Amino acid sequence: MPQKDDAEFIACMEDVLDVYELPYHADRPVVCMDEKPYQLLGEAMEPLPMRPGDNQKIDSEYVRNGTCSIFAFVELLGGRHHVSVRGHRTALDWAEEIKYLADVMYPDAEKIILVMDNLNTHKTASLYKRYPAPEARRIIKRLEIHYTPKHGSWLDIAEIELNVMTRQCLSRRIENISALRDELSAWEVERNTVAAKVN
Repeated sequence: MPQKDDAEFIACMEDVLDVYELPYHADRPVVCMDEKPYQLLGEAMEPLPMRPGDNQKIDSEYVRNGTCSIFAFVELLGGRHHVSVRGHRTALDWAEEIKYLADVMYPDAEKIILVMDNLNTHKTASLYKRYPAPEARRIIKRLEIHYTPKHGSWLDIAEIELNVMTRQCLSRRIENISALRDELSAWEVERNTVAAKVN
């Protein structure tokens, strides 16, 4: 936890809070981004058949099927949500997600105001690692980036979105990336249908 008089923390925090106070503007969406690791787990034994009025009975033993990374984007006032699953959490993965944000989610936006944490891969240099310089620069010019302070990732609304997603969608074992993608796709459709916004 930062010290009370940590000037760098306060400056970043106030910058992010100012962004959150901006009025809704469709041409300048405020989008928060975060990612989380996820462990794929299979059943070592088949669960017992369910009975009416009873919870499903599963064995405490499970099979580890590796890990993956879940990326989440949430537009606070527009109520738009996007999640994707990747096998890794590299600079290249982040760059591809940001290109998707710019070119698929908001192709007509004048500027995308992006809030995210200071993870080592969340840098504009990652775009240059993945794409030729002119393409990387084109994407960067579409963004206005604001970083949450170190030890202040809780200021990123996408982190809250990931917690909601975990409670609503991932509170059981999911054994492979394909099944995880199906589950998260259905969850994303539901979130976008109700246009869940953040006050």
